[in-house]
Amino acid sequence: MRRPVTQVSGGEIGPPVIEFYRRLSRFLLVYKFAVEELMTKLRILSEEFDFVHRHDPIEHITSRVKRPEAIMEKMVRKGLEPDVDLIADGLDDVAGVRVICPFVSDVYRVAEMLGGQHDVTVLHSKDYIAKPKPNGYRSLHLIVRIPVFLSDRVEHVKVEVQLRTIAMDFWATLEHKLFYKYDDQVPADFADELASTAAIAAQLDARMQSLHQRLR
Repeated sequence: MRRPVTQVSGGEIGPPVIEFYRRLSRFLLVYKFAVEELMTKLRILSEEFDFVHRHDPIEHITSRVKRPEAIMEKMVRKGLEPDVDLIADGLDDVAGVRVICPFVSDVYRVAEMLGGQHDVTVLHSKDYIAKPKPNGYRSLHLIVRIPVFLSDRVEHVKVEVQLRTIAMDFWATLEHKLFYKYDDQVPADFADELASTAAIAAQLDARMQSLHQRLR
């Protein structure tokens, strides 16, 4: 059951919020460790697959853990009180890993290999490649849970994994930059242009996939 956000009068930060930030800084270490664990798994899969099949399904990997301020803002938007104990259940994207693959087939291959590991549990999956978002965004999103072994306990931590091709990442990165520049106040035909360029990127992915299959 959600509890209402603690009200702070006079624009001052109250004791509950201060305590939240103190506990959160330590709590986020576990998410940092989860990201490092997942990155290691992906690097092993990449190197081993390349050795066996002479093809690396991963171009590069990036990661991030949300800043405390960003977590606080999102919890307020979701109507959650600033309480560290609510983060694990209330937010799925505190920690994130982005995997960039050469080809569309590699996206699904890496997702399958990752989900096949005995200590990785895939909780949710959203396939925006098969069904792109209205603006043209394409990517495969997974929410996975992995164990983090600490000195006195084991924590099972959720990490958001985004898998996309080079073309998908090119489009998504520039789309984000354009919207940030215009502060979301874009021309009327902007959405149509973005969707059109996303379609071009998808066609490029399909053609490169075809060339890859011909060579193999």
